[in-house]
Amino acid sequence: MMKYLITTILIVITVNAQMLSQGKLEKAVRDDGKYHVWVYLIDKGRSLQKTDVSEKSQKRRSKVGADANFNWYDLNPNSEYVTKIANTGAKIRQQSRWLNAISIECNEQQLIEISYMPFVKEVKPIVQYRRQILKEEPASTKLQKKTQVTEIDYGIAQNQIEQINVHRAHEEGYFGQGVTVLMLDTGYNLEHPVFDSLNIIAEWDVINDDSTTKNQGRQDVFGQHDHGTSTFSALGGFAPGTFVGPAFKADFLLAKTEILEQEIQLEEDNFVSALEWGEARGADVMSASLGYTDWYTWQDMDGNTAVTTKAVDIATSLGMLCIVSAGNENGNAWGHISAPADADSVISVGAVDSNGNIAYFSSRGPSFDGRIKPEVCAQGVQIACASGDGVSYESSSGTSLSAPLVAGSAAILLSAHPSLSPLTVRNALMKTASQSNLPNNDYGYGIIDIWSAINVDDLSVVTIPDEFKLHQNYPNPFNSTTSITYDIKQSTQVKVIVYDILGCEINTLVDEFQYPGNKTIQWDGTDQLNTKVPTGIYFYSLIFGDKISTKKMLLIK
Repeated sequence: MMKYLITTILIVITVNAQMLSQGKLEKAVRDDGKYHVWVYLIDKGRSLQKTDVSEKSQKRRSKVGADANFNWYDLNPNSEYVTKIANTGAKIRQQSRWLNAISIECNEQQLIEISYMPFVKEVKPIVQYRRQILKEEPASTKLQKKTQVTEIDYGIAQNQIEQINVHRAHEEGYFGQGVTVLMLDTGYNLEHPVFDSLNIIAEWDVINDDSTTKNQGRQDVFGQHDHGTSTFSALGGFAPGTFVGPAFKADFLLAKTEILEQEIQLEEDNFVSALEWGEARGADVMSASLGYTDWYTWQDMDGNTAVTTKAVDIATSLGMLCIVSAGNENGNAWGHISAPADADSVISVGAVDSNGNIAYFSSRGPSFDGRIKPEVCAQGVQIACASGDGVSYESSSGTSLSAPLVAGSAAILLSAHPSLSPLTVRNALMKTASQSNLPNNDYGYGIIDIWSAINVDDLSVVTIPDEFKLHQNYPNPFNSTTSITYDIKQSTQVKVIVYDILGCEINTLVDEFQYPGNKTIQWDGTDQLNTKVPTGIYFYSLIFGDKISTKKMLLIK
């Protein structure tokens, strides 16, 4: 056992040293010459220091079978390890109990010393993100206002509300009540009248470690809280006759995570810390309008690599539904979705205009491993929202605004069906969206319809197959018509061909690019010329890439 431990330690030291020598941590260096890195620990030692989890969080976890009272994810990183790292002079930025890692700021010599510590498993850069919101003309309270059709006067928000059928849910008394929503953004100017009646449970400024999420004098640059004020209002604002968002009766946790500087950046450790904070306090839904691309590559958008992607999946496993922007990357150098929109469990949101057309900037899918992205869409072009000045309203564009509309709608769905798990809510939104029968990598499953989602009969979870698989046809033997079912693991060109017993091609049933999922097609016993073929044994093949799977069937007349 000791020999094995020594070998493991040497491997860890060698790996970390190689990363330094090969310059793999160069992206961790900021303008001040400091390294910003994640330090992953090999275990949690003998530490039993546990984060308190609220009763509401315990109840929510029980919906997904997670251990409500004691969970490995609730144990904090070992305090002895943290102290030894701090003793090098490195600054401890954040600690993640989910990742069993701490984020630090240090110089190169300190980083080398830390890398050689026997309890350090791995060192990786803390990734930065770039956020973009597209400002439009200032909005008046008459912007795009339509003839009122409900008892609530939505004011300038009516278009974005009606497009996703929120007004129908409101008519039936669903406003997000009983649901706790966690917001992650730049900060929030709660002096705006659109927030006057909202129930805000708690605030946390992750950057300055205090409870003030509004701009704080010299600690924040001008406009720090503007973006968060806009997204929060889109989700839950309430000023009847002027502006109303979807989930104005929800309870709210507000986390200020973004450092608004000239380059507008946020480091992912703030995101993870805020996510853990909100989950422990009972958040049912998380809304974040951000995406990480720096240092990551397109190949990393596989649902398993990015730190924020891993954190979102952990949050979902604990019963919290996570909703994020797909990104505003279409047409630029990156051109894809960004993390954590690539997560398996997340709802990533694209942007459409008021007519339902996909926005030119909305990030397209798929994920690197071929999954359809985004999941759904909502309006993200010329969205009415509150301004950070605390008084007026404005019109903005970006998936930053479409994501909170979907998050607010998800809160409404949970008001109607409190027992639903995150993946069931996700599935309900996807199954009832405008393109659920023909999803693609522009719109995903389409524009959500929250009233249809509330009333959907089948809430079985949409799953992506683990493998390519051809199933036996049914019925078999058959007379006249049979069904052929197959599974597609990732987006690819697919062929399904029928052959006779001599190997001659009889009919091509499928020859097209297909998205992941379970597929079923019918064969009516005809050839390419639509002529009935005789009784006999036939073969059918599923062909994808350089692979082929074949099964036998019997036609009897």
